[in-house]
Amino acid sequence: MSLKRVVVTGIGALTPTGNTAPEFWQALASGASGAAAITRFDTEKFKTKFACEVKNFDVKDHLDRKEARKMDIFTQYAMVAADEAVKDSNILSSNFEPEDVGVIWGSGIGGLISLEKEIRDFTLGDGTPRFNPFFIPKMIGDIAPGYISIKYGFRGPNFGTISACASSNNAIIDSFNYIRLGMAKAIVTGGSEGCVTQAAVGGFNSMKALSERNDSPQTASRPFDAGRDGFVLGEGAASLILEEYEFAKARGAKIYGEILGGGMTADAHHITAPHPEGLGATNVMKIALRDAKLNPEDIDYVNVHGTSTPLGDISETKAIKSVFGKYAYNLNISSTKSMTGHLLGAAGAVEALACLLAINEGIVPPTINHFTDDDQVDPKLNFTFNTAQKREVKYALSNTFGFGGHNASVIMGKCD
Repeated sequence: MSLKRVVVTGIGALTPTGNTAPEFWQALASGASGAAAITRFDTEKFKTKFACEVKNFDVKDHLDRKEARKMDIFTQYAMVAADEAVKDSNILSSNFEPEDVGVIWGSGIGGLISLEKEIRDFTLGDGTPRFNPFFIPKMIGDIAPGYISIKYGFRGPNFGTISACASSNNAIIDSFNYIRLGMAKAIVTGGSEGCVTQAAVGGFNSMKALSERNDSPQTASRPFDAGRDGFVLGEGAASLILEEYEFAKARGAKIYGEILGGGMTADAHHITAPHPEGLGATNVMKIALRDAKLNPEDIDYVNVHGTSTPLGDISETKAIKSVFGKYAYNLNISSTKSMTGHLLGAAGAVEALACLLAINEGIVPPTINHFTDDDQVDPKLNFTFNTAQKREVKYALSNTFGFGGHNASVIMGKCD
């Protein structure tokens, strides 16, 4: 069976560092941090008092107020990012059958804000189960692709992917596979997360997963730095329009790049800790390279999972060296989480977008907040510390790893 080529024709973003794709890229290229004090709730009794929140966002500027009230914030974010991508692709002006276009969307947690509010209201009441009739639809993790499909009338494949922080990379890979197998002509894909909540911050604090550098939020996310003390929670969304190449070409679509391969593996090691030697991460990158029919030396840029956790950064460094060997020292590597924070289930989509824009702009975004080398993560590697670097990026690889031992890697490149 001949597999079809898959390209990206539209992009959208709503992130802690920019509320559109161009704003997002400008912030990344300039090394701007999205971290600041949490505004959504009183943090007095919390160990961590900061996060990477979406800023200057008023849902009424984007959605009908009545409809928005039926959505959790993670769905609102999804709708806004998807709308930017759909408009950017101009796909609505083309000739297509509704059944030919699908929506596959990732979220690691779903409507946590809605869940937290409804349970709190119930426990503070008299025991009478008075719940919002939209409580369940607001909470469930698959609702965002449902809303997106309803808005545009897309009747193709439609579902949500949930694999913790690998969720939206899994969504991209699923979309890629559906299109190249001929099961859809185009798919709106991506991911969203809206979890800057008391439950999320308190829960991650209890795991000792979050940075507690409250005196310097903007420098708290320090991937591969000796002083890293945990990740910074982020929120937002990113969306990509994936299309079958010939369909996109025939309608004269702008093409940002081509999805070339994807890999998915499990660590089968621990529910939260990575394999100490990075075996799952090693295998997933090898599978992605094989799927893309590329050699390690073909890759120019790796956007790493790089969460700024003590164990994770060491494990991923070992995996990169295992996969790329001596060529690892010729790579540009960066963790854009140093700027955006960790968007959990939306991270893969946001970082895939960073890779696509690096390919288009010939600039590798930096890993900011590097102060002290850590010998355990091999400081001889080019982590693109602190300042963006100009480089022709023909092929880029994006890693995401999630609780449960889920690993997903996506490879994209210039479209010839």
